[in-house]
Amino acid sequence: MSHHAFREPGDPLELEVDWIVVGSGAGGASAAVALARGGARVAVVEAGAWRDPEHYPSSAYGGARDLMPAFGGLATAGRAQWPVVQGEAVGGTTVINSAICVRTPGDVFVRWAAEHGVGGGPMAERIGAIQDALEVELHASRATGRAVGRSDVLALRGAAALGYDSHPTRRFVEDCAGSGQCLQGCRAGRKQSLNLNFIPETLERGGVVLSCAPVARIVLEGNRAAGVRGRFRHPRTRRAGASFQVRARHGVFVAASAIQSPLLLRRSGIRNRSLGRQFHAHPGTGLFGWYDDPVDMHIGATQGWSSLAHRDTGGFKLESLSIPLELVAGRLKGGGAVLAERLEDFRHLAMWVMAVKAESVGSIHPGPLGPLVRYTLDRADMVKMRTAAVLLAQTHFAAGARWVIPGIHGLPYKIDADALHTIEDAPLDPRAWVAVLSHLFGGCPMGADPARSVCDGEGRVHGHQGLWIADASQIPTNLGVNPQHTIMALARLRAETALSRATP
Repeated sequence: MSHHAFREPGDPLELEVDWIVVGSGAGGASAAVALARGGARVAVVEAGAWRDPEHYPSSAYGGARDLMPAFGGLATAGRAQWPVVQGEAVGGTTVINSAICVRTPGDVFVRWAAEHGVGGGPMAERIGAIQDALEVELHASRATGRAVGRSDVLALRGAAALGYDSHPTRRFVEDCAGSGQCLQGCRAGRKQSLNLNFIPETLERGGVVLSCAPVARIVLEGNRAAGVRGRFRHPRTRRAGASFQVRARHGVFVAASAIQSPLLLRRSGIRNRSLGRQFHAHPGTGLFGWYDDPVDMHIGATQGWSSLAHRDTGGFKLESLSIPLELVAGRLKGGGAVLAERLEDFRHLAMWVMAVKAESVGSIHPGPLGPLVRYTLDRADMVKMRTAAVLLAQTHFAAGARWVIPGIHGLPYKIDADALHTIEDAPLDPRAWVAVLSHLFGGCPMGADPARSVCDGEGRVHGHQGLWIADASQIPTNLGVNPQHTIMALARLRAETALSRATP
């Protein structure tokens, strides 16, 4: 196995390969393994560390420290400061997400064709075929048995009582142990994060991985991407190590994330007005329901219940989310003895959340301490969030909850069914809501018009040779569903296209 981790300052590491892939998450790992299967020698260059399941942290604190950028401290700069959920490790965000498998909705390709001149029926057909293969390779299946916790059972019951469709979540997992540890890495090794499959396969096929290796810039020779360079970074102290330079005979795939990819292109001298623009995300929040009998939401899959019933009409998706005690403490009002008393209810709480299919658009910029994510939810999207919150509360009550904890400023700490109107009348100011940003899109959007996009419909950066986008940054609109399946399929499609065009 050819894996280069942190190196102390000294002699630089220099390599030459056929293709370089910057980033190893859903996009990067998928592109890398497709290139390797095509017979190419691939270098995967990843800013985060490589951690095996037995070395994953056992707490949310450890997860933020070891598996997320900036200790999990990245947040939006807008009317409200909302945390931005993103992984930084070999395997990227697939290490810390719930591995939810949702195929790309057909309306997405129609919209891309109408608004951006890309996509359409031919792309939909190819993506569909790739997703068929991915579902076999990564063991896509509905949550069953011990993966379906009581929180999920209650959600299914509540949704059925209200008459809307929901189901056990389909995920990339093999024989889920129901340990509820998806968010800090599955220590049981059952979740199919891509550090366990696509990255090792890339190595087995002659590839190389650099971890703890943030790329400073892409090396351009004229308008051709010829390599990357940077310096190793210690995974804990963040101190600089040896420098590295990797040359590519055919080209570079950028898959550093919707936040980091546009910044990397900018640092590399790429001039495009659309860099960092058309940034979209799924903002979301959740409500706790309190039940007479223990729920023990930490038992079962982290996310074992889903509903897409309101994606088209309401603009949101509903899910269960089982978070550990230390994160529950951050969601409850109060401190000291008051908070301690409220945490005694932990076993009786079920948390269900929404992901808003927001049309609000943000932007990504370099900041003094790292990426600057400018993003504020507009009124129309806040209405979607409030509508979803009302439905979540109604679902809790239909499932038998005594009361819910809305977590909205200006509302009581807990409300019963008779006080549901307080959520219906909740303020639409984003500052009143305890929300997060997940599922990030855009920043290097694809499109037919170089004046309005960074890459074309095949992922090639406009005006450059051998430079491809292979992550969520190319997605020009909000999908309204969990994006991992779409990102992986697009990345594989990009790699297969690049191989077909490469000269010997």
